[in-house]
Amino acid sequence: MSTATTATLSQKDTEFRNFALHSNMWSVVFYVCTPLALYQSLAQIFKIFDSMMAAHISANSVSAVAYLSQINLMLSALGGGLAVGASIKVSEAYGAGDYDLVKKRVSTLFAMCGVLGIGLLAVLVPFTPQFLRFARTPEVFIAEGTRYFILELFAMVISFFNNVYIAIERARGNSKRILYLNMIVIALKLALTACFVYVLDGGINSIAVATIISQSALLVAAFVNLNQKGNAFGFSLSSISFRPRVTGPMLRLSFPVIIEKMAFSFGKVVVNSMCTLYGALTVGALGISNNIGGFSSNPQNGFQEGGSAIISQSLGAGEPKRALEAFKCVTICCTVIGGVIMVLSLVFLEQLCGLFAGSDAEFGQMIATIYRYEALGAIPLGLNAAVMALLYGFGKTRITLLINFSRVFVFRVPVLWFLQQFTDLGNASVGIVMAVSNVSIGITSLVIAIYEIRRICKEYKISFF
Repeated sequence: MSTATTATLSQKDTEFRNFALHSNMWSVVFYVCTPLALYQSLAQIFKIFDSMMAAHISANSVSAVAYLSQINLMLSALGGGLAVGASIKVSEAYGAGDYDLVKKRVSTLFAMCGVLGIGLLAVLVPFTPQFLRFARTPEVFIAEGTRYFILELFAMVISFFNNVYIAIERARGNSKRILYLNMIVIALKLALTACFVYVLDGGINSIAVATIISQSALLVAAFVNLNQKGNAFGFSLSSISFRPRVTGPMLRLSFPVIIEKMAFSFGKVVVNSMCTLYGALTVGALGISNNIGGFSSNPQNGFQEGGSAIISQSLGAGEPKRALEAFKCVTICCTVIGGVIMVLSLVFLEQLCGLFAGSDAEFGQMIATIYRYEALGAIPLGLNAAVMALLYGFGKTRITLLINFSRVFVFRVPVLWFLQQFTDLGNASVGIVMAVSNVSIGITSLVIAIYEIRRICKEYKISFF
């Protein structure tokens, strides 16, 4: 069994570290971020196919899946936030050349995910209907989706480990491996879902079963790839350490990210609950509009994740100016992606809505009405993604918490409440709220970025340009 004191880097990991710290920054950004952006885009396509298959079951089913998925995302924020925050410190130790610490943090991070997952299942599975009522879930969705939600909880715990594995591979520059593995997982998931829904005539529970099987396949791949004796990125029981030097920095960064992601997802649950004022199908229309918006936001998130890893590695190696250079490259990429996909999605909006609404013209019009407003946030959200990469990379997770909290609880929920109380705009209110919140958070991110960059330049005595 491997030990923390013999941790070394493989030749491939050594070569990537040199490449990330010394090569042209555009080359580094495209090498790391492009596969992640493709992976995120594929994941979005898979979500859309999932929605289409749920819509094949019934319009109420697609709305139930959309509603319950937001609750699931809120809980997933626990593992996802831990993976994001902790992987920043793994990347930093990697950039600093402290490979023993890398191994300890990798191994301990997996152990923490195990404890977290077991605890969630023990608390939530026996009391799922009560929990869903506490989350103000409509009774019609509870009746149809309780078993679906329980199955999704098991899939979520598996994804805790998978998120950590993906974060570790991202830190070591294996973006192509992430892309290839997830292409296999997505293909498996889609094939199983199609078989269950179209061939076996299954309900929404079969969609959750397909998720469990496909996520388990990725977990097996993670186990194989991380079973490397002596390698700094390999998992080892003997390297698990809960000493403050190992866990403290990871938890300090992770806790605000966990709160941020949970608050953001909880805010979406609140918005979904408020949208039921316009009818249950409005929730489904908003979920589909969000899925269409994901064509731009998901690849932007890929550049955000890759960019934060590059920035934290550069900072760990004592190269803050190079970290800012990475931020500039990521900003340009994210805003260009937002602009191009916004235009394309609006041009082909009728066809996109038809994929989900089928022959239900009223449902299709509802989706289009909401998305036309939501599309306005594509470029501001690109700017927001780049700023988040900068803040994550520099360990400013308390500020990211403030940004995402404001996005929902300052610019979204109060605006929707106002529109519901003082206007009769109907379904259009939901789209207007999305536009207001996304544009406002883009402006807020820009202001924060200017302040933080000036502070960073002053602290390290460097220039931004």
